[in-house]
Parts: sequence; C-alpha cells; structure tokens
Amino acid sequence: MGIITISQQLGSLGHPIAAALAKQLGYRLVWRDLINQAARRAGAPEVALSTMDELGLLGFCASPQACRLYRQAVAEVMQELAAEGNVVIVGRAGQAILRGHPDTVHVRVTAPAPLRAERAAREQGISLKAAQAQVAASDLFRRNYLRRLYRIRWDDPALYDLIINTERITVKEATELIRAVLDTRVSTMPEEKSILESV
Repeated sequence: MGIITISQQLGSLGHPIAAALAKQLGYRLVWRDLINQAARRAGAPEVALSTMDELGLLGFCASPQACRLYRQAVAEVMQELAAEGNVVIVGRAGQAILRGHPDTVHVRVTAPAPLRAERAAREQGISLKAAQAQVAASDLFRRNYLRRLYRIRWDDPALYDLIINTERITVKEATELIRAVLDTRVSTMPEEKSILESV
C-alpha cells in the first residue's frame, strides 16, 4: 500500500526517477492524467486544463471559485489514488495534499539551476540560453502555484521525507534511496513507530 509523491524541478531528473520507481515496484505512475481526472471533476474541458498546465498557468485561476473547484477536484482524485495505494504521484502538490498520510514517502528532487538548464537543452535540442529561461520560468511557476493554491513554500524541507540532489546522484541511486525509505515506512507498524518515537 505504498505511496510516493515526487516534487521535481525542471531538469532535475524527477520524472525519470518516478518512472523507474513505478516500473521497479509495479506501481501506477500518475502525472498528467491526474489533470484530466481533476478537469472532469471540476467541469473544465480536459484539453483546456492540460493546455493551461503545459503553459504554466494553473496557478492563475479565472476566479476564486474556479481555484476552489480545481483544488477540491485534485485533492479528491489524489486521496482516492492514495486509498488504492501502490502509486507514484508526480507533482500536483502531493506533498501538501497527502501530508501526514500513512505509508507515504514525500520526495523532492532538485539540482543546481545551471545543470538543470544543460539537461533541458540536451533533452529538447534547444539552446542553453532558451533552456535557462525555461528553467527560471518553471521554477517561478512551481513556487507561485504552491504558494497561491496551497499556502506552502515549495522548498520547505519540512514537507519532505527525502530531498535528493541529482548533481552527483544517479537515477539508479535515487530510486534505491527512495525504496529504502519506503520499505521502512510501509513495514513499520503503528505499534513499532510508537516504540521508536519514544526512544
């Protein structure tokens, strides 16, 4: 019944890590399809909401009611996924919505901005300058998205069980670290947790 949330920065290798984890564990990987499910719940066209997501505009709701409906829809979908278990959720404020949820490991994947820009340039076949602008815009959007919709700081270490800097840690090493934490979290029963916390 394990649940992993991955908060990533553009070019940090967060999605490759999430995909590798899902494959190794036999878990469902949820990313953009969560947007489509939330769109249906909120009564918004899937294409429109997905386009807003691609352009980094989800933090700018048309109205307070639209923001509320979107937040509620995302939370409902995510809670249902968590109840089913065996899922890796990328983004969508999983670290906030599922905060305190049992058997959940919240991970933040980061790397220095220059390295992330180099990776983005290579992956997309664009200039380094364009990639640098993309990384800066993505960081700004993610920061504003979490602040506006969930009133949290995206880089608050208290939101995460594990923060991984992929400057010198490979995808393979990152998945091993996360799996080790997940194994401990899932295998430790509530009674054992109480004993450990009292020591």
